[in-house]
Amino acid sequence: MKKILEGIGLLSLVCLSFLYTEKTVNVVKEYDEIMIAIKSENENYKIEAKDATVLNDTIIPGIKGKEVNINESYNKMKRYGKFNNNLLIYKETTPTVSIDNHFDKYIISGNAEKNMISLIFLVEENDTIDTILKMLDEKNIKGNFFVDGKWLEKNNDTLVHLIEQGHNIGNLSYNRDYSDSSYAWMDTFIKKVGKQKVGYCYNEVADLTTLKLCSLSKNYTIRPTIVVKNYPLKEIKEQVSAGSLISMPINKKVEKELPTIISYITSKGYTIENLQNHLSEST
Repeated sequence: MKKILEGIGLLSLVCLSFLYTEKTVNVVKEYDEIMIAIKSENENYKIEAKDATVLNDTIIPGIKGKEVNINESYNKMKRYGKFNNNLLIYKETTPTVSIDNHFDKYIISGNAEKNMISLIFLVEENDTIDTILKMLDEKNIKGNFFVDGKWLEKNNDTLVHLIEQGHNIGNLSYNRDYSDSSYAWMDTFIKKVGKQKVGYCYNEVADLTTLKLCSLSKNYTIRPTIVVKNYPLKEIKEQVSAGSLISMPINKKVEKELPTIISYITSKGYTIENLQNHLSEST
């Protein structure tokens, strides 16, 4: 028993020694000139995160902030021997209200501060996307193809290829009916076979049934900012703004005007991105 107590006492002394040493190191670090300089610079480089905008059943993504990772920056500069703001290491800060936990809202726009646009192409059963895809590839633009279930049945390999090339796939279910049991099969195919991390549904008008079903699958539901009807270029020119989500059918008029649409959008200073990049709250 005596040896056991002696062992416990020795172990306690060792632990206390470690704790004392660690506290001493931390105190010394706090008064180090490098640490003082880093903490001073943190306020100059800190950018507050901005919450997503929620209004009724809609949401617009927020923007992540950034701040200096003080300890990692200190460790890096300590090896260097002095303060150097080029060696500062940053970490992202997350909005309190984020689209990451709001699948039950319609996304109606990207964040305008990112100055991005997304093009959404609605692909029905017998549509051919070759012409559209060629135009996008020539300009190194990533699009978003929201596909009907019957189209997917005939074009499994094409869908996987689109995802591999950086385009995003949206799920229109069968005839845009998300209560159809095949919606779940499509969702599984896109995420498991296509290996797309994020899923998307689509509505042009409020439909709480769709919103609920897609939310249960942790899919975002897109309600586009601009729905092109008869005059693609004209309608986009009249309505486009930073953050716009533009949906278009696949038809000859869209194919003819798409190069001019792309030129017009980029001439306004917007970049055209897939939904994953556009709606991400990272800067």
